[in-house]
Amino acid sequence: MTQTRTRATGSHARRDPRGIGHVYLLTADESSIGELEAALQSLPYCARGRVFVEVASAADISHIDVPSRMTVTWLTRSTRTGAPGSGRGCAAGEAMARAVCAWADEMLCGSDTPHIWLGGHYRGVSAVHEHLVHALAVPADHVVTPAPYGLRG
Repeated sequence: MTQTRTRATGSHARRDPRGIGHVYLLTADESSIGELEAALQSLPYCARGRVFVEVASAADISHIDVPSRMTVTWLTRSTRTGAPGSGRGCAAGEAMARAVCAWADEMLCGSDTPHIWLGGHYRGVSAVHEHLVHALAVPADHVVTPAPYGLRG
């Protein structure tokens, strides 16, 4: 007999015969941590996936509560370089874009139903949105971005 895990209430109540839920990807930077925490509150307890948070330095890292099957990755701009070979420092959104695109290439499989919430600097959000929707064919309606950015499929 196959066990099915469900959440009893809320908009995320769903049955998954594998019992593992859907894949969630969330991003933020130091300017959008409050919105990230609100988005995390709406996830089902069985959510699995990744949270990427880009900050200026290690001093900006704090505790964020996530479901037990999710991992938080802190990306510090002060410890990363900009474009390869440029010798420049990492610009806002750059570390997030590189990390998230690499993770998505490896982890977003065709059988998964991704739910993606992108917050942070426009540079990172737009690069990730472009990669997900156009390179990986993630349906645009599965990717939530800040409305002022005007990003669509």
